[in-house]
Amino acid sequence: MPVIVQDALPAIELLRKENIFVMGSTRAHFQDIRPLRIALLNLMPMKILTETDLVRVLSNSPIQVELDLIRITDRVSKNTSIEHLERFYLDFESVRNRNYDGLIVTGAPVEQFAFEEVTYWPEMVRILDWARTHVTSSIFICWSAQAALYHYYGIPKYLLAKKKFGIFEHDVKDPFNPLFRGSDDSFFAPHSRYTEVRREDIDLVKELTLLSESKEAGVYALQARNGREVFVTGHSEYAPDALDKEFKRDVAKGLPIDLPYNYYRINAPGQYPLVSWSAHANLLFTNWLNYYVYQETPFDIEKIA
Repeated sequence: MPVIVQDALPAIELLRKENIFVMGSTRAHFQDIRPLRIALLNLMPMKILTETDLVRVLSNSPIQVELDLIRITDRVSKNTSIEHLERFYLDFESVRNRNYDGLIVTGAPVEQFAFEEVTYWPEMVRILDWARTHVTSSIFICWSAQAALYHYYGIPKYLLAKKKFGIFEHDVKDPFNPLFRGSDDSFFAPHSRYTEVRREDIDLVKELTLLSESKEAGVYALQARNGREVFVTGHSEYAPDALDKEFKRDVAKGLPIDLPYNYYRINAPGQYPLVSWSAHANLLFTNWLNYYVYQETPFDIEKIA
């Protein structure tokens, strides 16, 4: 089934070139289907790329999804035009009285700051609190996973000696958990972060269930409240060229950065990557939509509590 987005969203044409079915809101209006209403809080600076990455993985489910794009009010985007934001995005105040079947919160390039030092942390806290009463299931990615774990459960984050950057192998702890149903015992996923959460802290919180970790990249996926909260520390949604662009950007800025681990076919920049994570990404988001959103959300969206 398609993901329903606003008619002129740039992701539509980009994904149609990949033969991915994305439906404009005008056409969807004439279909007598109750789609899942999903909110995407996009904290990433390159918003069009992030929109496209997430619509791509959401579109592989047989469940129809209606996507609302949300942005932080307290931050001016330097990498996305104000015209794009005003046309396609809603601010939190305009949706705070709505209910959503699902919420996706992206990463953000602020992980080296303490949470309380992030300029939009107060608004982030309001959104996290709102999600617990207005959303059936939320999935938090990378920095937002760390932020939600900190706010909800007091889990600290730790600064790494250097950026965790590349494609890493992960083990599935519980193959019968709905989020990993149909998964192989191990899978690959991208990471790009300067901080981490640690298993020893997570093990102390009985509400948290560790679902997957990596010998090299550490904790990967957790859940709480029977899947109403899902935390993913990596970037399974990344497009094939995402780490290549990030590597070149950091080099251009003069930042210390290693080649992305286990990424290029030949270990040199400019080579096309060996894509080893897209099957897992599609399964992860399809399972989340199916088991934790579609099968749990009430038909009357106003009854979400």
